[in-house]
Amino acid sequence: MTVDFNTFNMNNLNPESDFEKKVVSFIRDWQSPSETVKVQTSGSTGVPKVLEVEKIRMRWSAQMTCGFLGLKQGDSALICLPVEYISGKMMVVRALEAELKLHVVNPSSKPLQDWNEPVDFCAMSPLQVENSLDKLHLIKNLIIGGAQVSELLRRKISSSLPDSEYTRIFETYGMSETLSHIALKQIFPKAAEYFTVIEGVTVSQNSRGCLIINAPQLNPTLLQTNDVIELLGENQFKFIGRADSIINSGGLKIQPEQVEGIIKKYVDSEAVVTGVSDDLLGQRLVLAFEGRETVELHSGLVKAYDEIRAALSKNHVPREIRFISSFPRLPNGKTDRRSIKNLMNDADGKGF
Repeated sequence: MTVDFNTFNMNNLNPESDFEKKVVSFIRDWQSPSETVKVQTSGSTGVPKVLEVEKIRMRWSAQMTCGFLGLKQGDSALICLPVEYISGKMMVVRALEAELKLHVVNPSSKPLQDWNEPVDFCAMSPLQVENSLDKLHLIKNLIIGGAQVSELLRRKISSSLPDSEYTRIFETYGMSETLSHIALKQIFPKAAEYFTVIEGVTVSQNSRGCLIINAPQLNPTLLQTNDVIELLGENQFKFIGRADSIINSGGLKIQPEQVEGIIKKYVDSEAVVTGVSDDLLGQRLVLAFEGRETVELHSGLVKAYDEIRAALSKNHVPREIRFISSFPRLPNGKTDRRSIKNLMNDADGKGF
């Protein structure tokens, strides 16, 4: 189904799939007299909840993104994210605000599998991008959100688009409370080190080094996050990791995302570092891989561990390796870190 918001007529919509019906239902909600819409959070950083969000703030967010990317009336967009969450809802609102032609594709881990047309704009999760590398050249502006983009995925993206002058790809930072992203970091064709906030947003950090977001057009209150960052001025920052995922091992506070970032430079498999209860250390570092054990994996780990020792310390090297055939994931596709941690603790040292 394609919805052309440049010549939009609600009566011309003929949804067939369940997802198309959900998109049409949201469009009806958006056009209703109500000044708010309900948005479901993913639960990746806390208990899932339903937020009541003002439409005017979603419009401001959409205008900021469309302006940043230079989207204009008549351009095309593709939605392949669940419309229950802010990521999917904002794709529809952006198309409405900029009067884009919106192609509706069923959300899946391989959304572009049967897609062969160029589009001006699309948003995907890292897993969707991973499974769409051969089709990225069709997208002019791609934003990636929902989870951190690994170093390995960045390399795969660059390898899949070696001579592209058409495609721009950005990693995003945001949450339901900020109505999708408040900052972007270009990863292709040029790779930036820091996120840059969109116009109208400023950032700072608290005494724990966690990000504070001031985005009055998107949220009337200051937003205190649990994300540890490195700050560069009032409009740029580097994400280090979640404060609530820090592992205390023998008195050493370890940010698992830092360790994972190095490992993913050398190993293709999805990896999660977590802390397992330990009588001596309090928590011991365990590295979980999705999939099977391979010779190539161990070869990559040798290089990764050397860099971990040099860049962090020898105590940042995981003490155990476990394998899970398939990682548990949240409904929006994010890796469910808490469930993986529970699996590690329940296993009590046993392999998977």
